[in-house]
Amino acid sequence: MFRKLVISEALGNKEVPKEDCVRILKEQPRGVLAVLGDDEYPYCLPIDYWYSEEENRIYFHGAKGGHKVDAMRKHDKGCFCVCDEGYREEGDWALNISSVISFGRLKELDDYEKGMEVCRQLSYKFTDSTEYIESEIAESGPYTMVFYLEVEHMTGKLVNES
Repeated sequence: MFRKLVISEALGNKEVPKEDCVRILKEQPRGVLAVLGDDEYPYCLPIDYWYSEEENRIYFHGAKGGHKVDAMRKHDKGCFCVCDEGYREEGDWALNISSVISFGRLKELDDYEKGMEVCRQLSYKFTDSTEYIESEIAESGPYTMVFYLEVEHMTGKLVNES
């Protein structure tokens, strides 16, 4: 399966505890999804998401077709990376950034109503306007595919850029 990543304290890297990984996934609005694309080249794209801690799933939405969907249907393994905004220690120029990388299988959600609830939850990361969210769902919902990464392994680390 997966090897435990060795984090080098000498390089300024530190393992991030699972509860911090979950917090980062819940707080950050977007990350980078990686799939195996055409001719087995990696294909990475920035994407909005919603993390369900209860299900240990990372949900996404998008069009029902395209390169991402084709790649996902051909190879169901995926990787998703999220970084926080980072911080600087007082008097230091270097940024400290925490990242979370999740590995798992990508699956289409076949329950329309649940998919629209996922879209609502995802939208609340960007706006609290229920009126706006409901109008978007009414207009775009039938054309939207919701899919998710069933997380099999999650790891996090704090990196100092110096």
